[in-house]
Amino acid sequence: MKTDFSRQLHEFRKSAGLTQEQLAEKAGVSFQAVSKWENSQSYPDIELLPLIASALHADIDTLLGYQPDRRDITWYDEKFSSREYYWGNQFWEGAYDVFRFLPPVKPLRLLDMGCGEGQAAVFFARNGYRVSAFDISENGLRKGKNLARINQVAVDFFRADLLKYHPGRSAGELFDVIYCSGALQYLPADIRAEFIAEAKAATQVNGIHILNVFVEKPFLETPPDWETDREYFWETGELFRYYHDWKIEKMEEQIFDCTSSGVPHRHCMDVLVARKITQ
Repeated sequence: MKTDFSRQLHEFRKSAGLTQEQLAEKAGVSFQAVSKWENSQSYPDIELLPLIASALHADIDTLLGYQPDRRDITWYDEKFSSREYYWGNQFWEGAYDVFRFLPPVKPLRLLDMGCGEGQAAVFFARNGYRVSAFDISENGLRKGKNLARINQVAVDFFRADLLKYHPGRSAGELFDVIYCSGALQYLPADIRAEFIAEAKAATQVNGIHILNVFVEKPFLETPPDWETDREYFWETGELFRYYHDWKIEKMEEQIFDCTSSGVPHRHCMDVLVARKITQ
């Protein structure tokens, strides 16, 4: 009988589109070793687990079969549990800036961080980008995969926690586009610089980042759906400062109305499009 690790390893490898030989190369072992791991005949050395998890876009806990209580991962996880799509067919209008600043005139690799139900990820895939997308919500990922099937496009959806994901350690080639909408508020202030630095390092020269963050303003009330124990406002201009060494293509602050919780409220958001000019 396969162990949880063997089963998880096999499923994640298939989901990542890797053969046993390809995974073995990334982990620095023989393909026979990978075969034995998947058949519960042996287990990898503990120091190999970070390499294996990174290659498979997984966290080590999930790879080992540890399933913590995820009923309250985020406010959105509950909202994504319904059959209907919480945001319908909508996504942030900033997604169109991807086409404006880096159109897919050749195959371009795009990462959607905190993809939710996958509307933007599928939209990018339909328009020619090679898309990888992650979220912490299993309900959101399930609906994203279903949306990709309906639209007959390939999207590499995988589960990852924004707080633990390291874009700079991603297996394979660098990304041309890193896109993130409505998720960076889950990064505490003390890890933002390191996270952004890794994302920048994981980007090709001439690649772009398209990001937004929620900004705290004294004249705006905290949104009714704000998770005060796990969401953190940014300061005006904070996001822009992390890109002082990139070309700023677009930089603006917006205040807009929202009814996502069923209660009308307002948000302030900083929006950035930045381009990597040199390595």
